[in-house]
Amino acid sequence: MKINDPAVLAEVEAAFATYEKALTSNDVATLDALFRDSPLTLRYGVAENLYGHHEIAAFRSARSPVGLERALERTVITSYGDAMATANTMFRRASMQGKVGRQSQTWVKFPEGWRVVAAHVSVIAE
Repeated sequence: MKINDPAVLAEVEAAFATYEKALTSNDVATLDALFRDSPLTLRYGVAENLYGHHEIAAFRSARSPVGLERALERTVITSYGDAMATANTMFRRASMQGKVGRQSQTWVKFPEGWRVVAAHVSVIAE
């Protein structure tokens, strides 16, 4: 298995960048499309545990679009073979003084493209 194949990394980095742009602009349709449409997809958030694409999409559609801008730090994307990757990053928001957020995603390449199958978001004291 090849780890961090440059071509695979470029694909995942592009998908991750699309996700980040959609997140900070509250592009719910793109966010929904980037998460695998499956009851097996999950997202553990700061204050919620979401099981299945349906719960994740419902959360996204109900979420406030205010204050989504953030600055990323120490983003690490690692590919394993040509169809699986992880993306981990820390983030800061103006509304989170003294705190740092952490985000982890597992991406898998399906016929329709790269999709998040598992995600975790948490916030801790700096």
